[in-house]
Amino acid sequence: MLLKKIGLLLTGIIMALNMCGSIAIAGPSTEKENTDLRHAFPVPVILIDVGHGGIDGGTTYGNVLEKDINLALGRRLYMVLRSHGYRAILNRTGDYALSDENRWLNSRSRHIRDLAQRKGLSDQLPAAIVVSLHVNWARNEARRGPLVLHQEDGRSAMLAVCLQHALEDLYDLPASRLPELGKPFYLLKHIEAPAVIVETGFISNAEDRAMLTSQRGQQRLAESIYAGIAEYFTVM
Repeated sequence: MLLKKIGLLLTGIIMALNMCGSIAIAGPSTEKENTDLRHAFPVPVILIDVGHGGIDGGTTYGNVLEKDINLALGRRLYMVLRSHGYRAILNRTGDYALSDENRWLNSRSRHIRDLAQRKGLSDQLPAAIVVSLHVNWARNEARRGPLVLHQEDGRSAMLAVCLQHALEDLYDLPASRLPELGKPFYLLKHIEAPAVIVETGFISNAEDRAMLTSQRGQQRLAESIYAGIAEYFTVM
């Protein structure tokens, strides 16, 4: 039943992508890799991209900051993945901006240095997939639920379908939603590995906010994201 549903969702995604152009299946990078990091992680890892950090708080609701939710959820997801035998790495383990670690890009834009640092780490590691954690916001406080954005790539679209399905099972919303093509987003445009942006819920919605900020809710979100990742590796 799940594979049938995934097949139907993928058909919709492929039709949408075909309207934007052909689906590009990314091959292995031809650029010279950083051998030191590759020796440190000889087996492909799941890179958990923890959105925002430091001076960049992300979206907010009162004193609730997206960067804090992303970090708490990222830590829980890391532990869940490791407990199931997956190799995983967090690219942010505290409240700091990744732009502070980027001393190689000559750019005045802190935002570009931050994104380039995230992209650079994904290139240096043998990343099997990249899962970027974020939180959504809307003027309409009734809007709620998860949304997964993917690359113009079949593997990324498949990962997005698996994650969207797993998160919607958690939220138990009346209507399902297809993942969307995240065409304008820097990370999805520049990362070679299959990558997705997971908007885990709306900070502007009271029900979602309760899920996003409670320890129990964060644990359930982490376990749902793990379930989607496991499903991806099963069908791929």
